[in-house]
Amino acid sequence: MTENELATIAVDIAFNIHKTLGPGLLESVYEAAFAYELDKRMIPYTKQEPIAAVYDGNVLGVGFRADIIMCDKLLIELKSTERLEKVHH
Repeated sequence: MTENELATIAVDIAFNIHKTLGPGLLESVYEAAFAYELDKRMIPYTKQEPIAAVYDGNVLGVGFRADIIMCDKLLIELKSTERLEKVHH
């Protein structure tokens, strides 16, 4: 599956989750729902995968944890907010 095909699936999943659950829940709820949808589609993924920070060729350790990585190709970083602010636009 290409990155573009995965991205299309990811957007579809995110839209359906938002339509069903609505806004304002914890990111962990959306992550669980996203993983559930990937399981239904039998798409391989990892959750909370550590991503190393690299600076000047040196590995600095874990920079962050990726919420979901689909097929070792597409990183999904889920965010949740109570309302959209100017900075979001």
